[in-house]
Amino acid sequence: MKSVLLVGVGRFGQRIADRLIEMKHEVLAVDVNEENINDIMPVVTDAQIGDCTDKKFLTSIGVDNFDVCFVTIRNDFQNSLQTTSLLKELGAKKVVAVANNDVHSKFLLRNGADAVIDPEKQLALWAAITYTSDNVFDYVRIDDKFSIFEVSIPESWDGITVGKLGIRQKYGINIMAIKANDELDITITPDTVLDKDNHLLVLGSLKSVRKCFDI
Repeated sequence: MKSVLLVGVGRFGQRIADRLIEMKHEVLAVDVNEENINDIMPVVTDAQIGDCTDKKFLTSIGVDNFDVCFVTIRNDFQNSLQTTSLLKELGAKKVVAVANNDVHSKFLLRNGADAVIDPEKQLALWAAITYTSDNVFDYVRIDDKFSIFEVSIPESWDGITVGKLGIRQKYGINIMAIKANDELDITITPDTVLDKDNHLLVLGSLKSVRKCFDI
């Protein structure tokens, strides 16, 4: 269980809060808008009305006691930067900030963010990949180079073992799991036999996966 500070309780912040609570984390939500705090209060561990660009207010919270601080202020560029900077200045262990665009992302990183989320950009890439290919069913970006893809198994691979296929050697792609009837099997060995009716979860670069699976 982690202790999380959530700054900004708009629509995206509320979605993050829901997921964090589902994962049994402790969440303190902070927002200048009383209505937002009233909406989120029944969901989170605690909630406070306050201005996180105010150093005294942030100090009173004790930001260095939280494992992660999320800054989900999206409608005020300056406030998101100032809050991010103050959190790091006051000793926050990890600051994850939400950005609206690439420029916003760059400034957040320069102002102390340890990581930046650009929801629209990431969703756009996910949609472009998953809905323009008959072979890709899901996609999770790991970093600028590698992603995890859920792909169909080509008919030509039916009955062939993972070792004989050798896609790691040929394409630099790792088979992480086989998905059959919505259940995952992660006990993959060179002797695992592939079935064209199942899906694979593979880790690799977009370029390599597109080439290997003819995407």
